[in-house]
Amino acid sequence: MLNILITGANSYIGISFSNWIENNTKDVSISTLEVKGDQWNRASFTGIDTIFHVAGIAHIKETRDNAELYYHVNRDLAVQLAEKAKREGVKQFVFLSSMSVYGKEFGKIDERTPLIPTTNYGKSKMQAEHFINQMADENFRVTILRPPIIYGPGCKGNYPRLAQLALKTPLFPDSENRRSMLYIDNLCSYVWVLINEKRSGLFLPQNSEYVNTGVMVQQIALAHGKKLTLTKGFNPLIRLLKWSVIEKVFGSLYYQKDTENRVKYAEISFAESIKLTEKGPL
Repeated sequence: MLNILITGANSYIGISFSNWIENNTKDVSISTLEVKGDQWNRASFTGIDTIFHVAGIAHIKETRDNAELYYHVNRDLAVQLAEKAKREGVKQFVFLSSMSVYGKEFGKIDERTPLIPTTNYGKSKMQAEHFINQMADENFRVTILRPPIIYGPGCKGNYPRLAQLALKTPLFPDSENRRSMLYIDNLCSYVWVLINEKRSGLFLPQNSEYVNTGVMVQQIALAHGKKLTLTKGFNPLIRLLKWSVIEKVFGSLYYQKDTENRVKYAEISFAESIKLTEKGPL
């Protein structure tokens, strides 16, 4: 029996991974740990094979007042959990980091791309990676993931905003951009392979297909039986506008595929993932 502990009992990724394991594997025991406050430090990690640390702060607006909170939760808590895990004999620590550690908003990311995070979220994740990696040895495997945008039923972020727009507009810009994205079940399947195969190191998970914003919005509309036409007529206006939100939606940000530490897993296609996302939670 493989024993996996997930931190962040009520997190989107934690709940999704727990459900995926229950539906797709055998002889695996999943437990969760709430890490708000300091009660978690009294829990015993004895007998735990792998900790999947997903608890953290994201999707909140950064301000001066909450800056320290990012470092307390995303860095200090992660490091303290890893230290306790190693001390109590846990064999593998899987840390959910982020594409934000690169600090890039546009362009390609490959093995030469430096880590220059620009947000407290990205900085705190990068610093946590650094300290946790220092603990790695032959008895304590450290596995770091830097996923791009994660989407799926009930997700937060830009995806649900685009989904709402897809149901309201008959036209959408036909832009030529590419984004690395990751469907939640693909992430879960990917992480399971890393745990089952006892993999360590740095991993950049993403869907095998790059995402074009216009095509994605069109697929969302199609999932609801609605017709949405892509047009290049808006493209000159998009190029003129320098609003941050416009640039993020229609700009390109992606991992070069040959930079991945290759992992073979059961992947759901992009088109099918949109159908499942729009179908919503079962």
